[in-house]
Amino acid sequence: MNRCRGVALGLILLAVGAGAALAVQPDEVLKDPTLESRARVLSKELRCMVCQNQSIDDSDAPLARDLRLLVRERLTAGDSNNQVMDFLVARYGAFVLLKPPFNWHTVGLWLLSPVVLIVGGLALFVMNRRRVTGSSASAVSADGLTADEQARVSKLLQP
Repeated sequence: MNRCRGVALGLILLAVGAGAALAVQPDEVLKDPTLESRARVLSKELRCMVCQNQSIDDSDAPLARDLRLLVRERLTAGDSNNQVMDFLVARYGAFVLLKPPFNWHTVGLWLLSPVVLIVGGLALFVMNRRRVTGSSASAVSADGLTADEQARVSKLLQP
């Protein structure tokens, strides 16, 4: 049984990995291995505008292919990595970067998650604290009634 799961998991991982490996088409690859490696590094840092959570290196979308070709075209023309990135950011905005820089435009992207996590943790702490201190302060019995409520129930249940 465990062996079948292992084989199934291996096949799934192989299928997922093969899909990512096929994103860059053979006709896109540059003849110069140095330029190609630079293009691959840049492609892994750029967001596919269609998929939005994949790099253009991993995406099969037509726009990702166009961006990969554009990156290779700019590198072949002699642009540096920074010049290529600046060109794409000027054209598509900072959203094209998978890891946007920390500046006043992107402060929300960087700080919102930790702030929400901290506020949620504090809310859970306060709720737990209230539950613990609230139950002991009101002298609630095991069945959830205060002494006054138990007396009223007992009085009502007497024949």
